[in-house]
Amino acid sequence: MDELVLARVLHVLGVVFWIGGVAMVTTVLLPTLARRQSPPEAMEFFARFRQRFAAQARVSTLIVGLSGFYMVYGLDAWQRFTQWQYWWMHTMVLIWLLFSVMLFVMEPRGRRQQANAPVQTNVSAETFVKIQRKHLFLLILSLITIAGAVAGSHGWLIAGS
Repeated sequence: MDELVLARVLHVLGVVFWIGGVAMVTTVLLPTLARRQSPPEAMEFFARFRQRFAAQARVSTLIVGLSGFYMVYGLDAWQRFTQWQYWWMHTMVLIWLLFSVMLFVMEPRGRRQQANAPVQTNVSAETFVKIQRKHLFLLILSLITIAGAVAGSHGWLIAGS
């Protein structure tokens, strides 16, 4: 059981580091950049920032994915994926998959394309609003999932379960 406790500790720390970073980007960085005088400069800053943040987010998502898989395996909790009362387990996997695809496939591809393309000068403040909306959607979905997982893991399941 000590391994399962360690896996849960790593899982929670990974989620805090990862989703906490998403919250900071969504609620602090993007609104600040959207108000800057020069949207192209703001986008250049955001691209550099995103590159560094993506590196730490990749490590966090790997820790979360590995520890989550280990806990499901160690607890033999596979049957929970067939029961709707454990809806948060499905959303955990969905969010993990979405972010993993973004971090390991889309972000590196976008960086390669950006390196081969000329500097963008047609960036507007609306660009940051669109980026922020996407981040906000993922943040809200993540927070709902975290709340559901904490409540459900402490026995607060949906009535009728």
